[in-house]
Amino acid sequence: MKKTTRAPRRPPAATGRGNATGTRRKTVRSRKATTAGTKVKTSTVPEIKLKSNLKVRSSTNRKTGTRNKVKAAARLEKPHATIVAKAEARRSTAVARAEATIRQLKAELAQMRRRVAELQALVETDFLLGIFNRRGFERELSRSIAYMKRYYATGAVIVLDVDRLKPINDSFGHAAGDEVLKAVAATLAKIVRASDVVGRLGGDEFALLLWNLSETDARAKAQALEQAIDELSFRFDGRTVTAGASAGIAILAPQADARRVLEEADRAMYVRKAQRRHETKQDTSRGASIVR
Repeated sequence: MKKTTRAPRRPPAATGRGNATGTRRKTVRSRKATTAGTKVKTSTVPEIKLKSNLKVRSSTNRKTGTRNKVKAAARLEKPHATIVAKAEARRSTAVARAEATIRQLKAELAQMRRRVAELQALVETDFLLGIFNRRGFERELSRSIAYMKRYYATGAVIVLDVDRLKPINDSFGHAAGDEVLKAVAATLAKIVRASDVVGRLGGDEFALLLWNLSETDARAKAQALEQAIDELSFRFDGRTVTAGASAGIAILAPQADARRVLEEADRAMYVRKAQRRHETKQDTSRGASIVR
């Protein structure tokens, strides 16, 4: 029997290949690692340079930006200051115009008030005698009554009628009658106090507002007024003419009304006029009997 010689076994290919492959892999890995390391190294250096450049650039940009901001602010400040100055000038001009307008309006208002006061005085003043007319006297009477209600003051109203004025007008004309009325108004103004009020109600009727008078004092004042007017004498066309007056009173109470007070004094005046006529007739009859 022949002996067969076997060739020596080779080491397993897997093992050899594996070793070779492992070696290659290591080499590849080492190469990759070397390549990667090189890449890392090469990429690290630019990053450092880039960061430093960025830092320099950023600092430069900051400085440049700050300078630009300062310049822009400076550029903005000049127009802003100009705008503010112009606005201030316009405001001062507007204020000056407004103040001038206000002064002008105040002057016009004062002038209008004076004009209104003048017109009111004309409306409430008798143009012939220069004293209150009926409207003005009633206004003053209403104010006085309100004052008396508040402060518990007293007063009286006298209504006075001029006697024989119509015959004087008929015989000598209205100019003579106006002269009589002026004399009567002057006499009343002399007798009463400055605080009292005199007015003409119309025609031959006058009214007086007297402060702080009792009923007795008011009656005494009315008699004094009648006597003063009775003593007046006038000369027209060579003839001497006398006038007279009849007065009626009304006491002012806190609950009084202006028109009612005037009506009460007017009724008392007509009563007094009738009494005077009766007295005149008695005096005339007595004189006639004495002559006989």
